[in-house]
Amino acid sequence: MYNERILISGAGIAGQATAYWLSRFGFRPTVVERAPGLRLGGQGVDVREHAIEVIERMGLTSRVRAVAADVRGMQFVDTAGESVARIDIQRIKEKIGSTEVEIMRGDLVRMLHEISSDSVEYRFGDAIRALDQDADGVTVTFEHARPERFDLVVGADGLHSATRRLAFGPEEDFVRHMDHYFAFGDADAALGPDRWVTFYNTPGTVAGIYRSGNHSGAKVYLGFRSPRLNIDLRDPSAVRGVLIDRFGRNQAWHVPQLLDNALADGDLFFDSLAQVRMSSWSAGRVVLVGDAAYCASPVSGAGAELALTGGYRLAGELTAANGEHRPAFDDYERAHRPVVAEKHRIGPNVRLMIPRTRLGIATRNTIARLPVMESLAGMERIMAPRTPTPLPDYRAVLPGL
Repeated sequence: MYNERILISGAGIAGQATAYWLSRFGFRPTVVERAPGLRLGGQGVDVREHAIEVIERMGLTSRVRAVAADVRGMQFVDTAGESVARIDIQRIKEKIGSTEVEIMRGDLVRMLHEISSDSVEYRFGDAIRALDQDADGVTVTFEHARPERFDLVVGADGLHSATRRLAFGPEEDFVRHMDHYFAFGDADAALGPDRWVTFYNTPGTVAGIYRSGNHSGAKVYLGFRSPRLNIDLRDPSAVRGVLIDRFGRNQAWHVPQLLDNALADGDLFFDSLAQVRMSSWSAGRVVLVGDAAYCASPVSGAGAELALTGGYRLAGELTAANGEHRPAFDDYERAHRPVVAEKHRIGPNVRLMIPRTRLGIATRNTIARLPVMESLAGMERIMAPRTPTPLPDYRAVLPGL
């Protein structure tokens, strides 16, 4: 098999899923991650459609369902914390026979690491600084380790991918800001009811708490409308300053406590709501997977799905092509791009979550209280665009798999 030695940048869902399948199909993947260890933060992520099949083929179905987030639904509250509207998502799933499952991002990242760490080399606390391609491979310069040669490089390093910047060009050529920012962090579980996601709105902002039924902790969610901010998203003091400016004067409900929780979390996640749009996901011997290539934004609910299926398809197409990267990269993109195009179609999620005006908040609450709301939500799930192409079973390519 050609091009066996493959470097993957990023140890998130996309990077670890790709590494797992590459190693299982006979390649020799190495994962480099800038953080000193696994990044286990984040909210619940949905495993749905073909991602369910990928999880099954990994042998993780029972483990994923055992730690499912078990969230009943979402509710909106007034300044005193009284519920003014509620949507029972679990009941909707039961009505339509949905098999999708929600799992905390950190739980999924941990599982992927457990099933891949025996066959995949992981290097934490380092990152790619430069890439130099030639006809036979890629010379990779790291921030700390000595330069090294690899046959191929996979960028799975997220929305602000350094691999994409090095191989394709500046971030602003590909990342489309969607006029919102959001933050996730750990929260005091006592601030919200068990098994519910609770939100409080002011015009243009939302503060919320996410309580999973299978976890003792909780997550704070802060979001607001804004054009692109001129700040360094990696600067904790700048991020905290923005959150204080947006939420520091709000004394309603549990907003002060939730803001304090967010500011105290050393792993606080803050970013813009954005999508990645690219005409090609490969450049020579470098290819992108997951958010680095086609982030659909958190409001799509499709990040984990695209990461799991994208990593599986990329590894599978390389296997089917016997490691020949050019046809493999083309086939990966041809098969996966229609799925990405569907997931990039964002419905009214953002407008419902963060209405722009008080009238918008009142209108959203009124609609959410109507009995027909759950029927409409269930119909939306039934009628939602489905993954247009079947998921190949690449295990059939190799004997014994």
